[in-house]
Amino acid sequence: MRSPLQGGLPPVDTVAGAVVEIACDESGFSGTNLLDPASPSITHASVDLRVGEAAELITALRSGFRFGPDEFKSGQFLRDPAAGEALEWFLAAVRGRAHVHLIDKEYFLITRIVDLLLSEPSYGAGTRLTQDRRPAALTLYRARHLAGRDWRVFLAAFVELVQIKRRRRPDPLVVERFFRARDALLRDRLGAPAEDVLNGLGRTRVQAVLTRLFARDRSIPPPLEPMLPALAETVLFWSGGGTRQVLVTHDEQSALTADRLSRLQRVLADAAGSSSAGISPLAGLVMADSRDDPRVQVADLLAGMARRLPEIVDGPLQPFVSPTSLRDPRPPTHGR
Repeated sequence: MRSPLQGGLPPVDTVAGAVVEIACDESGFSGTNLLDPASPSITHASVDLRVGEAAELITALRSGFRFGPDEFKSGQFLRDPAAGEALEWFLAAVRGRAHVHLIDKEYFLITRIVDLLLSEPSYGAGTRLTQDRRPAALTLYRARHLAGRDWRVFLAAFVELVQIKRRRRPDPLVVERFFRARDALLRDRLGAPAEDVLNGLGRTRVQAVLTRLFARDRSIPPPLEPMLPALAETVLFWSGGGTRQVLVTHDEQSALTADRLSRLQRVLADAAGSSSAGISPLAGLVMADSRDDPRVQVADLLAGMARRLPEIVDGPLQPFVSPTSLRDPRPPTHGR
């Protein structure tokens, strides 16, 4: 017996103007475990296919592979010897109807440090709405090769710092570990721009943010949750610059609670400005079981391909990839 679907945000009763319906799924979600070397990235894919179109596409793919009648998953697909040819066909079939947002988990953590500890945190953090903060995060991220093992220690210390479950108040020892890790990076001589970012992490500011986090201040987005900026970017893309609202069908995802989605909806409405009369581009989000929705299965295939085959991201997949993905926009062969 299936459990009831959790989360989501019911669509508003009246949707103004044009609406586009999309279906989404992710690959690589690992909760707050963002430092697993076996899963360094998350991909969030979306399609605007109708149910019948998606079903026909899945049927066409399945006819060339020996799969059962159940859900069609990217892991199965990519293990097949004929996957290369089918991949080319699949990407051609969804061209112009699909979008992929990429998240490098380490880079995401750096954006969280900048957004949370150097700025006023908001549900728009980590998206194009806060691009003015991106240079600081990118500067620090690109200096990581100078830090050796101190880099991962610093990221792990930040993760521990902002994990508030099972704790009632900030642990002074955890706070000290974070600043010792920060100081170790400073001794690694990462260069003036990166060191400026690290020096900006003052104790007073950190303590103030932690106080709000432990008080369960819900105006602060969950610090270790990359699904929210991924969804925000997806909605902003499909809204066509605010010319239409976006109704989302999403594979069940525990991170997308009604409260978080409501706050994100309001942030996106504010960002839309007076030209949209404060109407949010996010019309609503409905959870679906991917076994029942072929559109979600197509999104899962696309997300899985992007994560499991990183070599195609800057090749055949490039037309689908969001330019505001949370990754270093510089090609990986430069400065690595």
